[in-house]
Amino acid sequence: MNRLILLDNEAVQALRDPAHRKHRRVLDEVRILAVRTAQAMTVQAAVPTSVRVEAGWDRTAAPWAFVNRLGIVDVPLDVSQADAAAGIAKRTGVSVADAHIGAAIQTADADQITVISSDPDDMRKVAEGRRVNVVAL
Repeated sequence: MNRLILLDNEAVQALRDPAHRKHRRVLDEVRILAVRTAQAMTVQAAVPTSVRVEAGWDRTAAPWAFVNRLGIVDVPLDVSQADAAAGIAKRTGVSVADAHIGAAIQTADADQITVISSDPDDMRKVAEGRRVNVVAL
């Protein structure tokens, strides 16, 4: 069994800045989810690349060094992800980054998906019926 944890823009921004009012909450959620399930399943934290762009996460920039060490992987906006995201954006009217999160949800090979987001309604919308746990910030 495996679990995927996806982060939205505000979750990424909160991780970067220890002074952000939601920093501790996001960091705790990532750690809690990973620790809670690590023994029974594979846990992968990921961020769609369009969300990284929206959040300003440049993996080569010094201010992002801490976040880079968390082992969060990219979900690239390749051809299939872009096609899926375009369809989601058209059907739901959400932003490109949120549509990319939806594409990552739809194409994930995970038994459990958790999204850490400041907009739980949009995350449920982009899941388009796929079961997803949304942790609201």
